[in-house]
Amino acid sequence: MALNNLTPASNSTHKSKRKGRGQASGMGKTASRGANGQKSRTGYSIKRGFEGGQQPLQRRLPKVGFYSGIIKPYVINIGKIKSVASLEEITMDSLRTIHKISNSVKKVKLIGEGVEKLVAKIKDENVLYSGMNK
Repeated sequence: MALNNLTPASNSTHKSKRKGRGQASGMGKTASRGANGQKSRTGYSIKRGFEGGQQPLQRRLPKVGFYSGIIKPYVINIGKIKSVASLEEITMDSLRTIHKISNSVKKVKLIGEGVEKLVAKIKDENVLYSGMNK
C-alpha cells in the first residue's frame, strides 16, 4: 500500500464557518450570537448552578448527610461502678456482665481514680483507659 496518498476521503471534510467576518459572509455583525446581552460578549461563562440571580437549589436546601468516622467510646467511671475493679480480666464481654452496655457499643473507656491499677487486667484492645490518648 502506498503511503503517499494522505488526503482525506472525498466529502469527509468541510471548511468551518468563519463567524464575524463581515456582512457578506452571512455571519457578520453579531456573529450568530443574537442581540446584546451577557451571552453575546466575549469571555462569557456562567457559574455552575447559577439561576439568573435566584438563590440556587444547592443553597436553598439544608445541609445533610455527614457521618463522622470517629467511634467515640462509651465511658465508665470506675469510681461509681466499683464492681469493675473486682473483675479478673477486663474485656468487653466481662464489662457487659456487670454493666448494661448496648451491643452497638464498640469501644469502652475507663475513667476515674485508680484506673492505672487496672491496666494490667485489660485484655481487650477495645477497652481503653483515661491514660491512653485515643
